[in-house]
Amino acid sequence: MQQNGMTQENPLRKLFEEIVYDCYSQTSELDDAEVANYVAGILTDFAETEQLYRIRDRRGRPLREVSEMLVASDPVYGEAYSFPREREVRKHIGDFSLFFAGMFPKFAQWQHRNPQESLQALQRAGKESYYIVSQFNVFEFEQEAPLFARLAETFDACADGLTLVRKELDRRKILPHRNPPTEPKLLM
Repeated sequence: MQQNGMTQENPLRKLFEEIVYDCYSQTSELDDAEVANYVAGILTDFAETEQLYRIRDRRGRPLREVSEMLVASDPVYGEAYSFPREREVRKHIGDFSLFFAGMFPKFAQWQHRNPQESLQALQRAGKESYYIVSQFNVFEFEQEAPLFARLAETFDACADGLTLVRKELDRRKILPHRNPPTEPKLLM
């Protein structure tokens, strides 16, 4: 599966696949090649900061807060002009939430007085978004729906697996020791 234009031949993609498969296969809950492949794709896509913030409001301004993304995903009261747009934004919220909850959990906690509550809000938004994406289970989305159902069910384990990925990347000195591209703004 190709995510956002990055092919599987990309050398960065191959590195992420190797590390994600190794880390995810350590736990039976994550020993799922399709989930590992998808997560490697998230890492590859989000290596480009503009992909992290590709969801934009009607004025073309990138949305950086999960709460803004949630509004953008609402087809009734928000800015989603179609159900496919709702699905696209919800998928991004799931990916964004999983990325920050797993790769940068300390930064996912920075905005709220109660850091654990902020991380939990991010995880809830991610799980709910993947679940909603899984409910788009007809027509061109039918084959992908079960993957998003599994991502919703195993969201916490996937985030924990990404924490292992981050540690492995740090061990290999692949990532510079710096903050995430831009600190995420969460729900609260």
